[in-house]
Amino acid sequence: MNPTTLPHPGIRLTQLSHAAGCGCKLGSGELSQVLRHLIPFSDPNVLVDAAFADDAAVYRIDADRAIVATADFFTPIVDDAFDFGRIAATNAISDIYAMGARPLFALNLVAFPRKLLDEGLLEEIIRGGGEIARQAGIAVVGGHSIDDAEPKYGMCVIGEVHPDRIMRNAGAQVGDALVLTKAIGTGIITTAIKNDGASEESVRAAITSMTTLNRTASEAMLRHGAHGATDVTGFGLLGHLREVARASGVSARIRVSDVPVLAGVHDLIERKFLPGGTRRNLADVENSVEWSAGVSEEMKLLLCDAQTSGGLLIAVPQGRAGQLVEELRAGDTPFAAIVGAIENGKAGRIVVDS
Repeated sequence: MNPTTLPHPGIRLTQLSHAAGCGCKLGSGELSQVLRHLIPFSDPNVLVDAAFADDAAVYRIDADRAIVATADFFTPIVDDAFDFGRIAATNAISDIYAMGARPLFALNLVAFPRKLLDEGLLEEIIRGGGEIARQAGIAVVGGHSIDDAEPKYGMCVIGEVHPDRIMRNAGAQVGDALVLTKAIGTGIITTAIKNDGASEESVRAAITSMTTLNRTASEAMLRHGAHGATDVTGFGLLGHLREVARASGVSARIRVSDVPVLAGVHDLIERKFLPGGTRRNLADVENSVEWSAGVSEEMKLLLCDAQTSGGLLIAVPQGRAGQLVEELRAGDTPFAAIVGAIENGKAGRIVVDS
């Protein structure tokens, strides 16, 4: 993207951060080292907490209602402030949709350099987040901000779900098909944006994907009797699939040729635009993955690419998967595809076929 076409041509948000989007996340192995020191707290109304590696926490209010809560924020992933706000908000709200819940309201989470307040960038970031909240039908009711040399933006989002209808990552069953609702490659494209290497086509494709709410996919998976789901973000497709397989006590199989990929990504991989988070993800899953002989190093990296505001990965009965994909493609998720299946085997094991 040409910096002179930006609203503030002298300031590129991606140059103010050390990494982009969900690629800034600590790795799952790193997090495990930290979270193991948490002191357990027992409350029968806590239905989902950090111990489950799910997308959001769930707290039961009564027999018919449970609150779903999540918080997500990150550094700039694109240079346009309005688009950055839209992407961050879409990403945060996605955790609610992944749990099969309905978002209710949100709070802004802001870190921004005081010296740049007069540039109007923060107003654009917050305006972008507000636009996505409006599309999701929720209010932004407040938030918190701090002065920080490295900009960060996101949301705390509160939702609601029936306690008996929570969509967990632990529900996948042997024989289920795996449906992915967005193409992958946003981490590679946004790394190229930061380094002036992305084409306009790739930038548009990534922004369109990252600002598409997962609401339609969430509603559709519930109608088609999905057993489990997660959203694909910073740990990459294989990292999040491993969480599903571990939590469900099953193995999984992915077909590389069936995984949708955003425009221009293969070329960018060849040009070495690879996020540090993507490389960490690959190293983290190596002991859990069995690669077939035809899977290239390029595809290994792509399947572990650190996504931002990715799609839902849904475990759905095989007989309903085709209908689910057709319905999604007819709506606002044109990249929806069956990418693999759940199998009997060692919990957390993934076989990747070419």
